[in-house]
Formats: sequence, structure tokens, C-alpha cells
Amino acid sequence: MVYKKNAYLCKHYIVGIKMVKERLIPDYIFESSWEVCNKVGGIYTVLSTRAKTLQDMMRDRIIFIGPDFPYEDEHPYFQESDELFQDWRKAAEGAGLRVKIGRWDVPGEPIAILVDFQPFFGDKDAIYTWLWEHYQVDGLHAYGDYDEASMFSYSAALVVESFYNYNLSGNESVVYHGNEWMTGLGLLYINNKLPQIGTVFTTHATSIGRSIAGNMKPLYDYLFAYNGDQMASELNMQSKHSIEKQTAMHVDCFTTVSDITAKECEELLDKPVDVVLPNGFDNSFVPPPVAFNKKRKLARKRLLEVANALLGENLGDDTLIISTSGRYEFRNKGVDVYIEAMNRLLRDKDLKKKVLAFIEVPGWVGEPRKDLADRLKSGERYDVPLEVPQVTHWLHEMSHDNVLGMMKYFDMHNRKEDHVKVIFLPCYLDGKDGILDMSYYDIVLGNDLCIYPSYYEPWGYTPLEAIAFKVPCITTDLAGFGLWVNKVLGGYGELGDGVKVIHRTDYNYSEVADGIKDAVAEFSHFTKKQIEAARNNASALSEKALWSEFIQYYYTAYDIALSKARQRIKDLNIK
Repeated sequence: MVYKKNAYLCKHYIVGIKMVKERLIPDYIFESSWEVCNKVGGIYTVLSTRAKTLQDMMRDRIIFIGPDFPYEDEHPYFQESDELFQDWRKAAEGAGLRVKIGRWDVPGEPIAILVDFQPFFGDKDAIYTWLWEHYQVDGLHAYGDYDEASMFSYSAALVVESFYNYNLSGNESVVYHGNEWMTGLGLLYINNKLPQIGTVFTTHATSIGRSIAGNMKPLYDYLFAYNGDQMASELNMQSKHSIEKQTAMHVDCFTTVSDITAKECEELLDKPVDVVLPNGFDNSFVPPPVAFNKKRKLARKRLLEVANALLGENLGDDTLIISTSGRYEFRNKGVDVYIEAMNRLLRDKDLKKKVLAFIEVPGWVGEPRKDLADRLKSGERYDVPLEVPQVTHWLHEMSHDNVLGMMKYFDMHNRKEDHVKVIFLPCYLDGKDGILDMSYYDIVLGNDLCIYPSYYEPWGYTPLEAIAFKVPCITTDLAGFGLWVNKVLGGYGELGDGVKVIHRTDYNYSEVADGIKDAVAEFSHFTKKQIEAARNNASALSEKALWSEFIQYYYTAYDIALSKARQRIKDLNIK
């Protein structure tokens, strides 16, 4: 079956003619990621919030491809449909592809195809051999998630190949976009087997750059001197680095998410990016004013209930509620310097309000604390703290946890006399954690201030989410988002601007901790008028980062990929 092209008008864009202000745009986009319909990290938010913008433009000609896990009972973010692509589904299954076709349960509801990659493990050695022979990718040092990601990537490419050959005439302009090194194998397969398809590769963080930073090595001062291949060997990252580097070298358009990561790519992958694709936001997640105010009150009420039950306190609504959140990368995300700053704030005489500081980072969580859950159910008020009043859920290996270990080292035990209480929420805030039982987006708007003092952060979605919910935040200029804020403001952001950007280097950890301490103390002195202005400025700044503003960079990437594919077709004389 061949789908006819429809001339589709979207603002100034005419898809059927394939030209947009002299830019080529695709008739079809296939985009793959390990996090399509699979909520495990920040890339899920990037793709899911961008989906509506692309769906509005492409009308079911943007197709996302993600992993299927047949051993799981359900996919909570995926709605399967028996009506979509019925004929092709049968053909694909006949060729050995096990797919589920439906829609991603996010705004825009784009088409999503989930593929079962398990059957290809039996061909793993042959696939890696082909990859070495054609692209010199080192698969010999694979370990951990490399094999699983590679088999998914390979199966996703087979889905694209099958769909293209069955459904399209060959005259359509098609882009295949892969995210992170996990999609590299598939991009190289498409590059080899379907040269008429334009390929786009986005690295959201280089695997070797993240590893250097995570292994406590100074990344930025020595970036010019690092050799990516050498460091990959030293840190046992040869296979991931190899697939990422070769994919960057061979795709039609190589991209990343910020200027700071673009420098990293050039130095560590030996390949400059073709275009930077900053991460935007879809503010349909933000409730309208009346609902917003109600949700904010509910969030603050719940956060205070949990804290008071755990601490045996009676903290009121005038308490300054702050938080940090993200992946559990203790140094890279700045969790260490956040705790350091809270410890120093304990003795800060300029602090005007009591502070309730949450660490919302999913750790190796065991189960919700029954003693805390029982207190919350009772609704009673307690004046005696629970045992270990620093954590809401029991952890596996409590004695080896970095957060609890650092708090113990600083003797931070949330005593009655402490004006700063720090509480670790070591679970995914999905609304079903057993203690808070509210989703992250419902909780974040209850904060007065969010703090993300990142050391390694290619973009920084959490601060962008915070300001979209009118919560002023603190970040650093080692985060791509922080650099973007400075560029927009024409200088270093301050709390009154909605985002304070702290200068951070490889070696100024102590100064950053003091900067955070001083900023929280300063914020505690803000008048209601100053707070409202900061909140409004935060919201206004977030609107400059909507996908409607940033999608233009994707049009550029598609144009680059399609232009190279068109030239390749001419060079190879492909009809």
C-alpha cells in the first residue's frame, strides 16, 4: 500500500512541496529512543513534550519507535490499536518482527511502534561482526546495557526498513532520527541499507564525557587535552564510545542539545555538531491559573504533612520549601554541593525563615516506611521524630547510600533546634510511591525555590520545568540551560530574574556551596511583591523555551539530513 502525499499547510510550511523557505522538510519522520513510551529519564520528557509540536505539523507522519518488554504486563504510557497499519503489521510479523502499534499517551498522541528486540540476541555476534566490517565499531568490550540497547537499535532500524519498503513509494522525503548512543547501530544500518533516508543523531550527553565527570576527573579545564579514545580505554567505555563516535561520523546530521556539549563532542568524539537542538517545553503540562493555585496549595499541604509526620514538627505554610531532583548522579547533578549548602545554611544568621529542603532523587529504594505511612493515615500531630528522620522510604544498603552518608558525616539529623531540615525522597514520584502519592509535576509547583547546582549537565530539564511552574530556581553555568539563561538575559541571572546562575568550574565547589547558601538566605528576605515578581519572571523566561520557539532548530537538522540524502541519491544514481 502506498500512501499519497497530502499538501499540508502549517503556518508558513507546505509539506507536500517539501520546501520551507528554501529548506527541505520530510514527508515522514521516524524517531527512535530507548525512552519512547518508557519513562526512565529526561529524554522521555524531551521527546514526549516535543511530540505534540511535531504531530501538529506532520499529522501522523511522525512515528516514534521504542522498546517492547513482553515480560511486562502493561505499558502505562502506550495505548495499543488494532486499526493502525493492519496490512503492514502482518507483513512485518511475517518477516520476524514482533511489533505493537498504537499511540503514545502524551499530548498530541503520536503514533508509536514498540518492537520486541529479544529475538535478535541470537544474531548478536553476526550483527557486531557486520558493524565492525562496515564501520569499525568495537563490540568486543561490550558489557552492561550495551547488548540490550544495540539489539533494540537494530530491531528499530528493521522496523523503519520494513515500513519504508512496504508503505512508501520511494519518492517521499524521509528522516530517521535516533537519540543517544543506544540508537547508533540502527542509524548506521539505515545509512548502509537505505541511503535515500536522511539520518539525524542526537547525543544528549557523550558517554565518555559523562564517565569522565562521574569518575571525579576534572572535565572542563582539561577538555582540550583529553583524547576520547584513550579515555574510553582507561574508563572501560570502549564499546559505547566507539558506537557513539562512528555514528556521529557517518550520519547526515550530527546534533546535541547545548553549546557546552557541542564543545565536548568536538573534543571527545572528534566531530563538530552540525546544529544544536536545545530542549524545549510544552506548557500544556502547566495547569491554568485557578487549578494552578489549588494544586500549589495541595502540594504544599502534602509536603508539610509528610515532613511534620516524619520530623515530629509543626512546620507551617510560611516555611521555605526547596528541593533538588533528577537522576541519582551524586556529583554530576550537584547533590553533594546541595547538601553542603544546606549544612552551611544551618549556621547562617541571615536566614529569616525555616527551610524544608527535599532531595527528590530515586535511589535503590526498598519500600515506603510503614511507621511514616501509619502516622500519615492517623492524621494526628506528633511531637517526637521517627527513627532516621532524614528519609521517607527504606533503602537497600542504607549504610552505603551517598546522600545519607554525607548527611551523617555532617551530623545532619534534623534536630528540633535546626532551622533547616533536609529530607531524602529516594523514589520516583509517579503518584504511587506509598508516602507522597503525588506525581512530580503536581509536587514541583509546591516549592518556593528549586536548586540544581549541576557539575555535568548537557541541558538541564529540571530547572526548565521548575520555572514553567513559576518556581524560581538556582542552576550553574556548567548546565546548558544555565548558559542559555545567561544568553537570553545578557548576563548572569539573579533570583529576581527567576533563575540565578552560579559560576561553576572544576575546582570551586566551596564557592558554589556558599553561593547557594547565600541565595537561599537572600530569598528568605524577599517580600511578597519580590517573590511574585520572581515567579512571574521565571514563567516568562520559560515561555522563551517553548517548543514553538525551539522547533526551528529541528527544521534545520531535517534540511541538512535530507539535502545530504538527496545528494547521495544522485551520486549513487538511485532511482
